[in-house]
Amino acid sequence: MQNTQQPVLRDIVLVGGGHSHVGVLRRFGMKPAPGIRLTLICRDTHTPYSGMLPGYVAGHYAYDDVHIDLRRLAEFAGARFLRTEATGIDRAGQQVICSDRPAIPYDRLSINIGSTPKLSNTGGAADHAVAVKPIHRFNDRWLALLERVRSTPGPMRIAVVGGGAGGVELLLAMQHRLRSELKALKQNPDLLAFALFTRGRTVLPTHAPHVQRRFARVLGERGVAVHCNAEVTGVDATGLTTVDGQHHHADEVVWVTRAGGAPWLRDTGLALDDSGFIQVTDTLQTVTDPNVFAAGDIASMVNHPREKAGVFAVRQGRPLARNLRLSLEDREPQQYRPQRHWLALISTGDQYAVASRGPFGAEGAALWRWKDWIDRRFMARFNELPAMEEPARRGPRSRVALEGEEAKQAISAVAMRCGGCGAKVGASTLSRALGALQPVDREDVLIGLHAPDDAAVVRVPPGKAMVHTVDFFRAFIDDPYIFGQIAANHALGDIFAMGAEAQTATAVATVPQGLESKVEDTVYQMMAGALEILNDADCALVGGHTGEGQELALGFAINGLIDDQADHIMRKGGMQPGNVLILTKPIGTGTLFAAHARLATRGRWIDEALRSMRHSNRLAAQCLHRQGATACTDLTGFGLLGHLVEMTRPSEVDATLTLSALPVLEGAEETVAAGILSSLQPANVRLRRAIRHAETVLDHPRYPLVFDPQTAGGLLASVPAEQADACVRELKDLGYPHTAIIGQVEPQGDALEPVQLKP
Repeated sequence: MQNTQQPVLRDIVLVGGGHSHVGVLRRFGMKPAPGIRLTLICRDTHTPYSGMLPGYVAGHYAYDDVHIDLRRLAEFAGARFLRTEATGIDRAGQQVICSDRPAIPYDRLSINIGSTPKLSNTGGAADHAVAVKPIHRFNDRWLALLERVRSTPGPMRIAVVGGGAGGVELLLAMQHRLRSELKALKQNPDLLAFALFTRGRTVLPTHAPHVQRRFARVLGERGVAVHCNAEVTGVDATGLTTVDGQHHHADEVVWVTRAGGAPWLRDTGLALDDSGFIQVTDTLQTVTDPNVFAAGDIASMVNHPREKAGVFAVRQGRPLARNLRLSLEDREPQQYRPQRHWLALISTGDQYAVASRGPFGAEGAALWRWKDWIDRRFMARFNELPAMEEPARRGPRSRVALEGEEAKQAISAVAMRCGGCGAKVGASTLSRALGALQPVDREDVLIGLHAPDDAAVVRVPPGKAMVHTVDFFRAFIDDPYIFGQIAANHALGDIFAMGAEAQTATAVATVPQGLESKVEDTVYQMMAGALEILNDADCALVGGHTGEGQELALGFAINGLIDDQADHIMRKGGMQPGNVLILTKPIGTGTLFAAHARLATRGRWIDEALRSMRHSNRLAAQCLHRQGATACTDLTGFGLLGHLVEMTRPSEVDATLTLSALPVLEGAEETVAAGILSSLQPANVRLRRAIRHAETVLDHPRYPLVFDPQTAGGLLASVPAEQADACVRELKDLGYPHTAIIGQVEPQGDALEPVQLKP
């Protein structure tokens, strides 16, 4: 990450993970722009390279071969990655509206979301056809079809709608893969029948006649039924109907026709063409708003109309990155003129390709190998990222153009800052940030944020005792909203682990200094995420303190309520011999985020870890209490072994863990095997003296994970053996799918070491 003391002065927000935006991210990663913060908003963590998709379908590439890891690329670029879906733009307020989180402010906005299939124009297509875009949905259906052919081979007819290069290439790739699967099963590949439907008079209408003839020959040789002048007017569960009224049976209908712009763009006020694509000038700025850029398939260059092809999106990455920088430096953006002709290498499914460039063309296996080399070299630019040197803490001077009050704020942000109360975030900034937040109301909160005072006043109901805890840590991800959720969830863990209900929370936050508008948004995003978790737990946010610091950090002092009868409190020291140990969440967050900072993870591993960390322990704790748990704790910084030792000592028992039974986050075994460990791991490893005969498991791949520090980890509980299976079933039904029995509690033996590990 490109972290320096340079404050954020301007925000570039990239909506969509298309080919142009991955180019922008890489260029900013190689040459950071001080004072400019990039934010990528995308629904998917892994974005496919369209040029290799047919090869993936044909079985020539694995999933990771054809996908760019956006979370990893954003980390390399020093950009925030927000995994969410943009659903609109408030251009007056300069904000991107998102589907499941607060709006994201921008100074410059770029849109590279590709195209959206127009299934609604054909009756039944939206319900019964599989659109090739968005590709993640197509991939799910494709994998299901693949499994269907493998498990129940039989007669099947597959129809592809769309006679352009994309439709023809995809059909031939599907045919090659599915026939190969049947051959491997010693089944007749002729059980599969393929048909292509196009409203044009020929296939590949935008290519030269000799290319059309080549593919007409290939389709004929492969036994594909080609229906030209056959516009599809309806799709149902049994097949499709063409314009002549004829119904064609099909078990699967794949839609690869020309698409249009996303429907939500119509409400942005941006000028769109007849297909719903955003009209842009030669600088890739929209004709409507110079602060909004667009590139790739979603953009329509007014002065240089071109066919929708991936080559243009790729080549727009460089001028887009350059003009985004220039526009924030108050310099004139440069014009970009796309090429008139380009080389298309169209595969035929079987590692054979046809070249098409204007009137010229060729074909052969050598062309496929050339295409494979080009594609792999392109992917390597984004998946084999160069190691970046640690930048100077101060960093070079920003070239962002500022005037008036903003210029004064920028100077103040890099000057010597005050300590003490002078380091507090300004009252007006804080009040604006928190003004839109609505903490849950509780009758037992007498004075809180609804009527702020010097301190909160809270009533303790009769028969209840207070439970107090506090947690605080610095941010480990660049998304303040998600960080706020995790920080709140982590702080609530101790309350739930003791069987208490959360009552109130007081926040303590530090925020990097900068322009007031940027500080305000950071506080708002972070506290909005935290409040979502607190409100869900019926925990009232009653106050807090926000100050300046070098890094974003957040913590909470939580008050909880519990029946004042001692037998209602779940403590660490209640383990009993004969009990079994149950863990409700997988472990591995420490090593995964250490590896993420080194660009050594996959984005989907981090996605899964974040989902786990955002998952509340509240329902799990209630279940464990109902099932008679005798002891419980939440896993945090001391790791599984450290917290287990904390339970065995006061309980005066021993415990055995089965390493193979541990639920582990995807990727954690790979990262610890690579020697990538949390900075807290060495301190935790000192507890190995609590392990009996540790030498017998030193080589086990999961051994290092028992020391791995967890953030917002699961609950570790001691449950009577007769209740264990029912407890696990209930926990899984409640949404804790990784819950597992990981060991048992034993009488205290003569050995000094209380814990034994088994493979």
